[in-house]
Parts: sequence; structure tokens; C-alpha cells
Amino acid sequence: MVGENVLLKFLPMKDIMRFGKKGKLSPNFIGPFEVLRLVGEVSYELSFPPSLSGVHSIFLVSILRKYHAERSHVLDFIMVQLDESLGYEEYLVAIVYRQAHQLRSKKISAVKVH
Repeated sequence: MVGENVLLKFLPMKDIMRFGKKGKLSPNFIGPFEVLRLVGEVSYELSFPPSLSGVHSIFLVSILRKYHAERSHVLDFIMVQLDESLGYEEYLVAIVYRQAHQLRSKKISAVKVH
């Protein structure tokens, strides 16, 4: 795990603004941060940018998550053509995955497009 990138979990508190979001809409994980070394059996030291220099850098494994660098969910802003109303039109390329979830009285469809 040393040398890999991880996400750090933090608990948002009520009525506290963190990373531009407030309350339960604030993100649960921040990062990615590089793991510098193993400190104990279940704790790691992370590398923080200078803006987070006041934060303690040693964390338990239970609040770290492995960072997967898959960028398929990120919108490429170069490919988007904005019109005069600052809107854009989305085009369906292909349906990759389709699944239906059955609740008690409802059926919910989930579709993944590419």
C-alpha cells in the first residue's frame, strides 16, 4: 500500500461548510493522497499538499479507501460545445448495461450509457 494513492474519509458536521458544500451534501472522501509509510500495524502516514499542512498526517486504515483512477465518469470540458444560453446537448452513444430493481410495489430501471 506504500506509494499508492488513497482517499481520506471525514465526517461532515451539521451546519459546517467543507469544500464548498454544507451538511449532508458535503463529500465524504477527499483526496487522493499518496501513502508515504506504514507507521503501525493499522496506520499509515499520508502526504498532504501545503494547504493542509496543519492536519495530522497519520491515519488508521479504517478511514482510508483505495483510489481508483478511472476517469470515465469525469466530463471532458474540451469536448462540450456550449451555445449562447450556456447549455449543451447530450447524445446517447450506446447502452452498456441495463438492470431493473424490484421494490415492493415499484420497478426501477437503471441504465449505464457510454
